Amino acid sequence: MADKSLTKVILTGAVAGVIGGGAMLYGQRGIEDMQATHQKVATNAVKTTPIAADTTATSAYNKVSDAVVSVLNFSQTGKDAFQEASEGSGVIYKKAGDGAYIVTNNHVINGAAQIQVMLHDGQKISATLVGKDAMTDLAVLKIDPSKVTTTAAFGDSNKIQVGQKVLAIGSPLGSQYASSVTEGIISAKKRLVEASSENGQNYGGSTVIQTDAAINPGNSGGPLVNFAGQVIGINSMKLSTSSSGTSVEGMGFAIPSDQVVDIVNKLVKDGQVTRPAIGIGLVELSAVTVDDQKSLLKIPDTVTGGVVVMSLTPNGPADKAGLKKYDVITGIDGKTVNGQADLREELYKHNLNDTVTLTYYHQAEKKTVKVKLTQKLAS
Repeated sequence: MADKSLTKVILTGAVAGVIGGGAMLYGQRGIEDMQATHQKVATNAVKTTPIAADTTATSAYNKVSDAVVSVLNFSQTGKDAFQEASEGSGVIYKKAGDGAYIVTNNHVINGAAQIQVMLHDGQKISATLVGKDAMTDLAVLKIDPSKVTTTAAFGDSNKIQVGQKVLAIGSPLGSQYASSVTEGIISAKKRLVEASSENGQNYGGSTVIQTDAAINPGNSGGPLVNFAGQVIGINSMKLSTSSSGTSVEGMGFAIPSDQVVDIVNKLVKDGQVTRPAIGIGLVELSAVTVDDQKSLLKIPDTVTGGVVVMSLTPNGPADKAGLKKYDVITGIDGKTVNGQADLREELYKHNLNDTVTLTYYHQAEKKTVKVKLTQKLAS
């Protein structure tokens, strides 16, 4: 039974985080919960090398296909009885010591009583869960390394280009179609899409790679591959219908490899991911009308990007640092903040108890303040 993800936005897991506190959506819809921030952190991925002129889809596929697996999720039906509940995909990225490590989507293995993987040769073996992170929809599995002949290499998702050709590899509709490959292009390097977990928890926005390579139920957790044969993303969701109900084709999304590498390394090391928060609810400045920017925020006309503080966690990091409701954050650690994605990108490069420097406007006055990240993001 293939991964059941054909909903309005098929998140086959939630990819995002929050800044901390109840985020707000501004406009005619009123103030709503919207803790949408951007998960992007430093990566140790192998840098993408120039792709040779004679590189083909076939050569790229051959480099990575033997590392792609089907992931089988079994539920318990009795004392010693198990039944396959769903299937997805994964990719073996590391072989070291007593284990080989597989990255997949969290939703693929969520709730599993047992996990198996089917290797490229059709052999099925047991897998153990190393760690999972619902916020980025990633999980790491461990299997017997003696069964592994090939591991995949990560490319640098910061080096990808719109229009670049890519392959999506996995098990659409289940393991009977294992190692299926589809070809497409990168449609957008960074796309912020709304995302919810399978149990309905709203994680806000997810910053993902958009591609028109066909991604179907069961492809979740499989790799998005460049023509150098490097993994530049982990396929996670697709858009099947728009908010108006219109049928949509060719809009798939993948978690960028720079995020993947950071998260899987943390999962292998600690079994979990701990994120700092600054303790604010926010809305993007672009969502505020020009009239309200002048009358309510009272910021200079030259301020065209940033995030507006709509609420603060009492005694949280931002509150202690002196930020107020309607302040507009425009920078963090010297990096420009045009929106929530920029803020999250820099924030999640830090650890709990680190200190960041925020640049913000309190009405017409531009200020900077140091904020100690003493608050942990709720998981």
